Amino acid sequence: MPKRLYQQRRGRGLPRYLSPSHRYKGKVSFPPVLDQTWKGKIIDILNCPGHSAPLILVKWENRKKSLLIAPVGVKVGEDIEMGPEAEIRPGNIVMVGRIPEGTDVYMIEVRPGDGGKLVRAAGSFAKILSKDERYVYVQLPSREIKPLDPRCRAIIGRIAGGGRLEKPIVKAGKKYHIMRARNRRWPYVAASVRNAVDHPFGGGKERRPNKPRTVSRNAPPGKKVGSFGARRTGLKKK
Repeated sequence: MPKRLYQQRRGRGLPRYLSPSHRYKGKVSFPPVLDQTWKGKIIDILNCPGHSAPLILVKWENRKKSLLIAPVGVKVGEDIEMGPEAEIRPGNIVMVGRIPEGTDVYMIEVRPGDGGKLVRAAGSFAKILSKDERYVYVQLPSREIKPLDPRCRAIIGRIAGGGRLEKPIVKAGKKYHIMRARNRRWPYVAASVRNAVDHPFGGGKERRPNKPRTVSRNAPPGKKVGSFGARRTGLKKK
């Protein structure tokens, strides 16, 4: 009898495949939108296994605290600002409509007040390209140019931790612990080299599936193996 596929086992929601959110420091998001400028102080720099970049813990004037993604060169004890009159300098939270063209930004809101959804990975940054009467155009790390509402907020600067992928892992054990921190399944064996009971593409002598790759786009998660909703497959005839 065949075994359940990895996609099927993961869909059950058992602890092995769940994100270990109990080890995370908390939600990283901007405070609510304010009509006045607030000042805050960085009281700690944190390492969270759920984020690739370091986090900063900020204490605002109203004594409330919030977690933000740390910019390059930040230090404990520095002051940051948030609001319509905030200074244009790294670490401050400013509306994109007020940020000069060519400035590096990150943790950008898609809609005003959503807390910052775009550009959150270590070492990444976006760039303010241009503005018109309706939108501010931002170039994302993927080179996509995205129009945004001028009231959307962003943090000025680049995200810290950009060199984390440059250091070689060297040992398989270290890779195991890196993946284990987020409950990632590793090592992952290719489907075509498994046994026939483990995967629909397994059991063949050659590295190719012994059954069609095409599958319906409306198929359940456990059946989605191969090309989803493919219009055609194979080489084009000349």
